[in-house]
Formats: sequence, C-alpha cells, structure tokens
Amino acid sequence: MGSGYFGDYEDIPEHRNTQGQSLLKSGWRPLSRDLDLGFLTQLVLNDPMELTRKTLDLVSDLANTLGRRDHTWWANLLNVFSENTRYEIDEYWDYITPAPPGPDYRYKDTLSTETPINQKVSRNHIPIEYVLSRLQEITVLKVLDILGRPDIITQTFGERHFYYPVGRFIDWNRLESLGTLLAYWSEYHIWLQITNGSWGRRRYMLIAKELAPLVNKATYNLAVMLSGYQSRVGQVQSLYPLRSFPTDIQSFTDQVQQAILSQNQLAVLVHGEPGTGKTAWTQAVASEILVSLRYVIFILDHDAVENFVPPNYLERICLIINEADNLAQDRATEIAQRSNKTEHILSLLDGTLYQSVVEASGIQADQRLVVLMTCNTTERLDPAMLRKGRVDLMYEFTHKFV
Repeated sequence: MGSGYFGDYEDIPEHRNTQGQSLLKSGWRPLSRDLDLGFLTQLVLNDPMELTRKTLDLVSDLANTLGRRDHTWWANLLNVFSENTRYEIDEYWDYITPAPPGPDYRYKDTLSTETPINQKVSRNHIPIEYVLSRLQEITVLKVLDILGRPDIITQTFGERHFYYPVGRFIDWNRLESLGTLLAYWSEYHIWLQITNGSWGRRRYMLIAKELAPLVNKATYNLAVMLSGYQSRVGQVQSLYPLRSFPTDIQSFTDQVQQAILSQNQLAVLVHGEPGTGKTAWTQAVASEILVSLRYVIFILDHDAVENFVPPNYLERICLIINEADNLAQDRATEIAQRSNKTEHILSLLDGTLYQSVVEASGIQADQRLVVLMTCNTTERLDPAMLRKGRVDLMYEFTHKFV
C-alpha cells in the first residue's frame, strides 16, 4: 500500500511542479526547444500525413476553445492559456522542433558504475566483486576528473527540459538530479548519463565512440591487492629497485622487459629458496616497468585467482601470483584433485577462460596480459603448467637477497 501511494504521489502534477521549482532554486534553468527550419523541412518531406494530422488537431482544439458560445470572448481567450491548452500546444511544439541533444546509444564503448559502492566483506567472503566494482568506480570518477567541465549539462524531469549553466559547475555531487542528467564533452565526443538509484546512490554511465585512451589515463599507477578477506585499491610500491638485484637477475629482467614490449601475453615464473628476493623482484618489475607502460597491477592470493576474470575495459593487466606451487599443483596428487585451482590458472594463462565469451556492450579492449609468478620449487607444479605457451620465461633465484 505504501509503495503504491508514494508512486501515485510522484505522478501528481502539483508535486512534480514543486520538484521542478526545487531544480530552479538549485540553479537549473528551463531549456527551450527552438524552431529548426531544416528539421521542419524533413518533417514536411518525410512525414507529411502525421504533421498534417497533428496540425489540424491543434487548430481544431483552439477553434473549439475560442468558439464556445456559453462564455464571453475574453473568457475564451483566457482559456487558451489554461493548463490543458498549453499542454496541447507544448506537445505540438515538441513534435515540430528537434529534441535536445542526447547520447547515441549505438556506441558500444560504455563504462558505468554505481556510486558510492557498498562494501560487503567478512572473514568468510572473498571481496572480489566489491574490489572490482570499486576499481570501476575509481576509473569512471577519474575519467570525469580528466574530462573536466563539460560543454552541456541538461536534465529531463516531468516532461520538462532543463539546463545547468556550465560556468557555475563545480562537481557532480553538488548537482541536484531528479530525472535523467546528461552532460557532453565535444572535444572527446563523450556523453555522461546520471540516473538516481536507491538509498541515495547514483548510476554514472560514460558513452562514447572510443573510451580506451581516457581509461588508460585514469588507471595509470593503480594496483589492486586481494588476499583473503582483505582488499586494497591503491598504488604498487617496491622496497628494492631493480638495480639492487644481482647481475644475473638484472640480465633476466632485461629479457623480461623485451618480452613485455613484444608480446600481448606473457607468463614469467621465478623460483628459488625463501629469501632469494622473488616477491621483491615481481614488485620491482611492476613498479619500474609495467606501471610506466600503463599496466594495472593485481596482486592475488590463491582464492582470488580461482575466482578472477580480468575486467574487459582494462587494456593492460599484470597479475602477480606468489607461491604458485601451492596453486597449480600436479593434478596426479590427491590434494590437487580436491579443487579446480590448477585448471583455473591453466585456462587463465591460455586466455581461454576470459576470451571465450565477449560481452555485447562495454569497452572491448585488445588486452595485453602479463603474469608474474613465484614459487619455492617447480617439483610440485602440474606438468601442463610448464608446457610451452603457458610459461614463457623461467628463472631460478639462487642468491640470498633478504
């Protein structure tokens, strides 16, 4: 009963007018639809029957209003300005004038987020969905920061169109939004659509012919850590620069760097006893090489790897996986047969896991993937893991580094 009541209340014209007045008080201005001779000419040429019908209907209604015999002439003239008559005139005017500019929904490059993102994390819950949603939220908001002040800000509410003077724009959170809010950047040919959600949240959607260059800028130097029930989105840090490693490891690093530049997909496995600097090396490679090449870094534990699918809007992704010998164990052993982690990491390295199905919408980036893995020994690894085409480069760390 309550929801029905409030739904009806929202449809009451007086209530819509009150909300429209609140838009005006918050800085919005009515957006008038101007007559366009080119648009009207197209109507005459392409839809003459409908134009004639609507024109005759309006003329007939005005004639009936002005020709009422039981009212004086001045009362009939005043009735022309009544709400019903004005509605008919406005409806006709909207038909013969072009609609305010709006996004072309045929564009397939779209990226959306609901903000703020609610975190649902417990010790028994791996927060992959939350972290990836948070990363997407950060990406969308950073793209908006890069775009800066738009050229047009409009809003449609209660069959009325409003615009916001762009000179008064400060940030998106301060804009009152009751209907569908649209913004446009002519330099980038990008539209932003904002719709209201539940519990004070908003849905931001970017729509453009090409979003990938802006996404690459927005995700520069971003890193994601997923370990157990802990999560963090920030920047990767390295305690040890690459030049501090032994000479043989620096030579191997040069080989890895060349492979990163020349291959779309690369898997590197380094192994050795604890304390030989394997994890520190992966962080140094990520910080000094991959970040400068605009890779987004994901540091994943075993449970996260098992449920991870690279986001399709990211063009360059690096996965750092430590203790891979506990992840991709030989499937001939009883321990490995109790889970499907080995199959998952193998399909991830193949690319078959996430390239087999392509989404119908969103950014379809031509992804480059780098996987950096460490392990103490290769003896427990599944033989298929070391097959050519899965692990491209492998090196043993022998010097005690830490």
